[in-house]
Order: sequence, then structure tokens, then C-alpha cells
Amino acid sequence: MKNEDYIKFKDYLIPRKKCVVIPHRNPDGDAMGSTLALCSFLNKMGANAVVISPNEAPSFLQWLPGFESVVLFDRQKEQALKLIDEAELIFTLDFNDFSRTGSEMEAVLHKKKATYIMIDHHQQPSDYAEFMYSDTSMSSTSEMVYHFINQFGALALIDKNIATCIYTGILTDTGQFKFPNTTATTHQIAAHLMELGVDHFKIHQEIYDTNDQSKLELLGCCLSSMEVLRDYNTAILRLSAEELEQHYYKKGDTEGLVNYGLSLKGIIFSVIFIEHKDEGIIKISFRSQGNFSVNEFARAHFEGGGHDNAAGGKSNDSLETTIERFKSLLPQYLEKLNQ
Repeated sequence: MKNEDYIKFKDYLIPRKKCVVIPHRNPDGDAMGSTLALCSFLNKMGANAVVISPNEAPSFLQWLPGFESVVLFDRQKEQALKLIDEAELIFTLDFNDFSRTGSEMEAVLHKKKATYIMIDHHQQPSDYAEFMYSDTSMSSTSEMVYHFINQFGALALIDKNIATCIYTGILTDTGQFKFPNTTATTHQIAAHLMELGVDHFKIHQEIYDTNDQSKLELLGCCLSSMEVLRDYNTAILRLSAEELEQHYYKKGDTEGLVNYGLSLKGIIFSVIFIEHKDEGIIKISFRSQGNFSVNEFARAHFEGGGHDNAAGGKSNDSLETTIERFKSLLPQYLEKLNQ
């Protein structure tokens, strides 16, 4: 967003506006952290804002300040539709295409005539938003929310609750500050948030140290079947629907598993295939190191996209057929995977 956009938008916010703030479906730490932080800020600015999530976030995020007020589109549809219908401003955070909200909510958003504001760091944004803050160089959407607030000259409005939400989003989307998109500015923002009272140890504990035994057993199951293709510097992980059921899978249990492949020496491309029978698809997460773009790979072959080093996709084929198709694609990327 340009400076004049902020000025125009600030003037637009002064009257009490009804606002809806929306994360993507299956929200992660950055999606929930950024939406809850922005919602609280908007309310402090005099707006009437509420977060509507397409579906529920994992349990390890439900302690976040303000989470108890989130409206779930798939469970509280009548209330959600009413709020969307009445909204004058609709903020979409951590995604840049309505399809990321799920088919039913996507259809509702396409029909709704309102002022849309996009805040997102993914590549190739759609053009639905009147106000677009899109920056692929940012570590996270939560960091962008911090900059968004700063552009209003309103950092003084960031209290401990807002700071906690922003810190959570930055922590999770930078892989605990280890991914390449972590900059000096990212650390400076984190330091400021800690000065505002953020308990970084507690946040880390809530997210990473509250695992059920079944989740760790699922991790063991996943790692035991890992396949390493050294010729392509690639690691393949998989989980069948039966394995998920056997280990009492809950939403969020598979988050971050794909990163284990990248922890192997010499591996620059890691992928996990997860069979979800209820949705009838294979969900795929891609991760890479260096210059190999999994965003381009996912867009070209698996109806997905994301960032250069982190992307997602899907397949309507069986688990085994999908994995074999993936392997058949690797020869054409041999040179890039061996640079």
C-alpha cells in the first residue's frame, strides 16, 4: 500500500465501520496470529471488527488472546453469513485468492460487494482487493500487520495481547527464526514485542511443547517410511488415511513434518503426501532450500503455490499414484536439484 492509501484508509476507518477479518482455511500460526492482532487493533481504532475463520484452528493455537471470539464459518454459518452481509470492510489475511477459504466461503466472498483489503506475503495475488498490501519478501503476514499498524503511527496501540499474536505468527512462519525470510528487521520487531511484555518462552511452550503421545507416534510412523532419493537431493514422506486414523490424528498434528526431510544433509527438496479420505484428496506440502522454487513446482503440477521455499498442493489421485507421478517429474528438474 502506498502512503496515500494509508491516509485514505485511515480517514475511512474513523467512522465506526463493521469489519470482518478472514484467515485462510486450516489456519496456521501466522494466519491466526495476524487476524487476531489486526482485529484487536481495528477495534481500538474505533471499528467494529470480528474474525471469521473458514474452519477451526489447531488446538495448540486456541490459547491466543481473542480466539474465544472467533466465528467459525463451517459451524456458525448463519452468524457468519450475517456478519459478512453487514460488513463494510473485509480484510483477507495470509492468502491472496478467495479459493484458499474453501469452495463454499469462496462463493460467498465473490458475491459480496464490500471494500476488500488484502494483507499477504504469498506470490501472484488475485486482484479482488481495493487496498492491497502484498510483499513476498516479508517473513510473515504477522510482520506485515506490525508494519501496517506502524504506518498509521499507532504502535502505541499495540498492547501485550496484540504483541503476543504478532509474535506467534512471526515465530511460526519463520520456523522459529531460522528460515531465509527472517531479516534484521524481523528480529527488531520481535525485540520490540518482547519489550511490550510478550512471554516468548510461554508462546514457544504452548505451540511446540504440548504434544499428545499419539502425535509423536504419528511422527515416528511418518519418519519410518521416509524415502530419500539422493540422485535428486529429495526426501519423500507420506501418511495414509489408515495411519492417520490409527494414531488418532487431530488437526495440526502433521504441521511441520515436511521440514524433517530438509534436516538431512544434502537434501534441498522435501515433500509430504497426506491422504485425507474425508476430503477425497491428497494434501501435499513442499519445502526447499536454496534457489529451487517449490512455488513454481506446485503451480505447474499440483494445483498449488505459495512461496519459493514453502508451498502446498493437492492431488485427486490415490496416494501411491500421486507419489509415482511426483517421482516421474523429478528427472526434468535434475539440473536444478543438483546445483
